Amino acid sequence: MARHRYTIATDMGGTFTDLVLEDRTTGRVHIVKSPTVLDDPIRGILDTVDLAAAEIGVDRRELLAGTETFVHGTTRALNAILTGTTARTAFLTTRGHPDVLLFREGGRVDPFDFTRRYPDPLVPRALTWEVVERVGADGAVVTPLDEAALVTQLQEVVAAGGEAIAVCLLWSIANPVHELRIGELIEQHAPGIPYTLSHRLNPIVREYRRACSTVLDASLKPLMTQYLDAMTRRLSEEGLAGRLLIVTSGGGVMDSAAVAAAPVHVIGSGPAMAPIAGRDVVDRTTGHQTVLVADTGGTSYDVGVVRDGDVSSTREAWLGAPHLSHMTGLPAIDIKSVGAGGGSIAAVGAGGLLTVGPRSAGARPGPVCYGQGGTEPTVTDAAVVLGYLDPEYFLGGRVTLDVAGAERAIEEKIATPLGFTTLQAAAAIMALATEHMVRAIEDTTVAQGIDPAEAVLVAGGGAGGFNATDIASRLRCSAAVIPDTGSVLSAAGAAISDLSSDFAAACPATTQDFDFARVSAVTDGLVERARRFVASTGVATELADVRLFADARYPHQVWEVEVPLTTLRIASDADVDALADAFHKMHEKLFAISDPASDVEVVGWRVRASCRTRTTPLGQVEGGPARPRTHRTRRVYFTGHGLVDATVRAQDDIAPGEVVEGPAIVETPVTVVVVDPAATATRASTGALVLRRNGDHR
Repeated sequence: MARHRYTIATDMGGTFTDLVLEDRTTGRVHIVKSPTVLDDPIRGILDTVDLAAAEIGVDRRELLAGTETFVHGTTRALNAILTGTTARTAFLTTRGHPDVLLFREGGRVDPFDFTRRYPDPLVPRALTWEVVERVGADGAVVTPLDEAALVTQLQEVVAAGGEAIAVCLLWSIANPVHELRIGELIEQHAPGIPYTLSHRLNPIVREYRRACSTVLDASLKPLMTQYLDAMTRRLSEEGLAGRLLIVTSGGGVMDSAAVAAAPVHVIGSGPAMAPIAGRDVVDRTTGHQTVLVADTGGTSYDVGVVRDGDVSSTREAWLGAPHLSHMTGLPAIDIKSVGAGGGSIAAVGAGGLLTVGPRSAGARPGPVCYGQGGTEPTVTDAAVVLGYLDPEYFLGGRVTLDVAGAERAIEEKIATPLGFTTLQAAAAIMALATEHMVRAIEDTTVAQGIDPAEAVLVAGGGAGGFNATDIASRLRCSAAVIPDTGSVLSAAGAAISDLSSDFAAACPATTQDFDFARVSAVTDGLVERARRFVASTGVATELADVRLFADARYPHQVWEVEVPLTTLRIASDADVDALADAFHKMHEKLFAISDPASDVEVVGWRVRASCRTRTTPLGQVEGGPARPRTHRTRRVYFTGHGLVDATVRAQDDIAPGEVVEGPAIVETPVTVVVVDPAATATRASTGALVLRRNGDHR
């Protein structure tokens, strides 16, 4: 009997922990969801492993023993930052620059709005130490490092209860000699305290962003090291002998040891994978190159964009509201989030207006219909009242929903204050949630010059199928695609993601007078580091891709653009011309304007190494436990139609190419897809459902 080889990918959200299990021997895929255990998240992960094991008829230990790769996405780092539970971190910076974290990059969103508090720095002045040293922009030592004074400062850090140290000197990216020496002195005089050196982590010119990433990284090291050590130990004790990989905010995965050494890379871990999965499914289903990927979780609605086949990334990843929070300082998949998920709370304000979100019922107590003590109505409660969800088949029948409780909460908290019927109030909650989601997508697409009418919408997440048709219709998208892994979209993306790592260096250059020798020395070093990384992964060379990028701009521009290059070395005038041409085209694509007659400045270089962990797409999802076919229709409320009899179909029972006319509900054990009366759903050969409004067959 052949030994089974498994891949497991998990995504731990604020409400549910999702899991994708792939049997690499047979190609079969299984998906499960289980409530996140907030006080012991690793137990929540093991709960999902148990569910997956039961579905394929083995026990936990047997499943983990046969697992070659275990991929994990988590919001633990981000949650720690947002809740202020990171380590007490000391900040060491060049003398004369103690306020880099306070001044940021200057300016406010609205300079005359004094109702919004200016963000506190990531590290207060009381934990900031000015180091006597100075390196010039050319790398020359202007003021030698005062080691005796530094030793005294490190003693003060220890006395102040410092639990981590972030070191960001002004021009360490030009010459790291002082940062390296500080690292040595920390190990001697503050042993055991983790630290981060900025030139190793994020060697970019922008001091505020480099300082942010350095502080965040250092502050996360104690927490994430403990978390990852505990996960590795507990999974190992349960039988896992395979590789543990962690999802990064850049859209790839890294070994858990590498993440523990640089945990800032996992701040946006969970949501980053949804666009990866969405791009893969649409590429195999409709072939569209522009894709709007939405992932509806319990707390938030996360939106990413695939443009011309490439997942959009950003250099300005914020920890909260743009310009009112702090940057991570590192490139990341561009995800925009609004507080409109399945657990978003609906309420009527003092002015008599309905609101939905951003407050969420979370995993505990959760929506009222969960029967866990929740009292405030949510989007999920509205879905139950409208008839979208079968109360006897939630999570495959593992949970029975309290319909009466949901109706009572919506009637008391929403319908009565507004003078609506309970069904009208539930429909209003869903409509307002839809409006928030549409606005989030519009804000994202307009900012990038994308016309949603030329795109398809991928609706993921457990609640993604509630209003996918409405959202796609409002945006004039040609279709909405619901992958068969849609309810666990981020976990599905994690299962197919690449092992990747970036290597960067600051090395200014200009196309007018290009310094070939200096730039080649820098880029050759980055390429060599990338190739060493590839060799360390154990992935076959033919499955690896090493690419060079230039961070370039027009002279006197404030911000630079990342430009992918077709060569790993700028060795000739033709290479310089190709770089300039690529920059002009990228600038035109992003900003609808370019200046081909202008010179181009390069401020930094980046080499990205990506190693494919698979050569085949993720297989189709196997159906869950068979359910009795006693109810083929269900009363469902649609605005403008009232209560109607909607056909109920199990997704597994829909043949490839078959068209399901609305009104209909398509069920799986972990989600439902609502097909409006004026829409159709077609099962694609990939297993995905393609929703279209009648008459729209683009």
